[in-house]
Amino acid sequence: MEICANKPKRLAKSEAVLVVVDFQERLIPAMHGGASAVEEGAKLIKGFEAQGCPVIVTQQYTKGLGESVAEIREACEEFSHIEKSSFSAMGEPLFVDLLKDLGRKKVVLCGVEAHVCVLQSALDMLEAGYEVFLATDAISSRKERDEKPAIKRMVQAGVVPTTVESALFELLDNDSKSDTFKTVSRIIK
Repeated sequence: MEICANKPKRLAKSEAVLVVVDFQERLIPAMHGGASAVEEGAKLIKGFEAQGCPVIVTQQYTKGLGESVAEIREACEEFSHIEKSSFSAMGEPLFVDLLKDLGRKKVVLCGVEAHVCVLQSALDMLEAGYEVFLATDAISSRKERDEKPAIKRMVQAGVVPTTVESALFELLDNDSKSDTFKTVSRIIK
């Protein structure tokens, strides 16, 4: 049996940040499975906040695409967003500065569109030295055929695929006796 030389990538509360990309009012109705992606994204927000992990929300050209959908705004304890015009969140200096200032190197990513803003953000985060985890059940694209190649491309580039439930339980540091276990369990259900 061959032993893997690379250390397995795991999430840890002290290192994790959630980035929620462009779940906006005029985008979501056009997304294939958009409502489900929003629902899962809201769970991620609640689970991250319950465990004391930071959440960054972006909005692309709010004037034209609208605000973040109500489910996302309501999931946040204190909603705020970073406005961007670049497809990649890393193209917005305010975002880059905030991410850097947090000092966390493991980014869980969700949002829309998988093959545009999520993909470009993930690739740029990898290039900047972040470990990126993609919540594959909390992303969407207008066309289903665009989502699968985007996920494949991100994984081939080094992004770690995960799900909302898997990411949130991993943040519990492998301990069902954690103070937040019951809270996270309720969020998932």
